[in-house]
Parts: sequence; C-alpha cells; structure tokens
Amino acid sequence: MSKTTSSIIKLEGLSKPRGKRWDHLELLERIDASGSISAAATAMGMSYKAAWQAVESVNNLSHEPLVIRQPGGSTGGGTCLTEYGRRVVATYRRLEQEWAAVPATIGRTMDDFDQYYTMSRRFDMQTSARNQFLGTVTAVKKGAVNAEVTLDIGNGAKLAAIITNDSADHLALEVGSEAYALVKAQWIILTVETNFRTSARNSLTGTVVRCQEGAVNAEVVIELPGGKTVASIITNESVKVLGLKEGVQATALIKASHIILAVPA
Repeated sequence: MSKTTSSIIKLEGLSKPRGKRWDHLELLERIDASGSISAAATAMGMSYKAAWQAVESVNNLSHEPLVIRQPGGSTGGGTCLTEYGRRVVATYRRLEQEWAAVPATIGRTMDDFDQYYTMSRRFDMQTSARNQFLGTVTAVKKGAVNAEVTLDIGNGAKLAAIITNDSADHLALEVGSEAYALVKAQWIILTVETNFRTSARNSLTGTVVRCQEGAVNAEVVIELPGGKTVASIITNESVKVLGLKEGVQATALIKASHIILAVPA
C-alpha cells in the first residue's frame, strides 16, 4: 500500500460529511481551485474560522501537510494544496468511486448487511478534543501502575503521554504502532519565553498564525515546523500580557497526563 493511499484511508472519517459536518474533501478541492481559503469557505457557506479548523485538523492527521499558506507579495498571498495534497484528493475521489460499489456487492450475498454496517459506523471516532495528532509509538516505558508512551508526530516533534498499564495493554501499544494523541485546547498552556523550567512533559514550539479573541477567552493557533498546528484556549488578558499575535514565536506546554491516546479500530 502506498503512503498516499495509507494516509487517505486514515483521513476517510474526516472527509465525508455526517449530519452538519462539512465535507473536508470538497473544501480541499475548492481551495485548490481558488487559491483562497476565504473564497472556498464562502462558496461552501461556512465561516472562515471553521474552514481553517477543518484544514488544521486534516493536516494534523496526515504524515505530510495537505494545505500550506503562501507568503504575501504582489498577489497578497493565499492558500494552496501541496502536490501531496492534490494526490490525496485525486486518489480519494477514485477510491470513493470504487467504494460506492462495495455495499451493493456485499448486499447481494448478505441479507442483513445494512444492520451490521449501521452498527459498525457507531464505532467511528468522533471527539470534542480540538487537537488531534497522528503519531508513531517510539517508546513504551511501564512502571508499577502507569506507562509513559512516546509518540513521534513528525518533523522531530514528540509527545509523551501517561496512561495506565491496563490502557497500554488494551490499546496494544508497542514501538512502531500508530496512535492518535488527543488534547483539549483548554489544557494547553502557552509561553513566549525561551528560557524556562516547567513540570509539563511536552513542549511544542512554533509561530502564531491565528489569534481570535472572544468575549472572555481567545483561541490561539500555533503552526509547528512541518505544518501541523496546535490550538489553545486562554484568556484575552493572557493574550495581551504575552503579546501574542500573528508571527510571534510561542511554545505550547502540555502535561503528559492531559494527553488521551486512541488507536484505529
């Protein structure tokens, strides 16, 4: 199986709309056609923020970025798909056509297929965690009760999670296996200091690409080297004190106990 096809299979749950969820695949196609995430969002009737959240989610669950920002200039900059992103979209559309014929084929040989297919869809993972990273397990260190599991999420970035030994066994985590790291945005602490000591096991440093203030809190999105992003919810006052704005370097601090691990079914 090629790397592109493997990534598409992992992204399948994000690419199809369910209920009011947006079709991420159509969004990628519109970005590719217009060169603008704003234009793509408008055409789909979704907000600019929702479009960026969708793009960030897809990038975080891919081995390589599918969408990148283009720097400003005489054309004002924009957003575009990478060559890898275009291959993913093209291959997924082909797989979508092939997959459409599968239920009908199975249905001809299995009378109660619809019942079991509906039940199987209930196991698809949906989560409220704003940050979702796909990674490869590089270490599993077990103690008396808990285990420290380290994930490589790409471009040298790693996350360490503390879970129980029972959970590690239940998820069958071992070096080389793939797992998802889920982190709620409210659990992430931000700093702009370069010299600091902290009890947080994980630190991810990058550049602020979005800082949107609300009535009380703000969402701050940091882009890491390689294109993955991490989102944090902090108070508006903290944004002012830290001087957070687009282009500022910042570090996201995450306690190992605040990371939830999950594996593909």
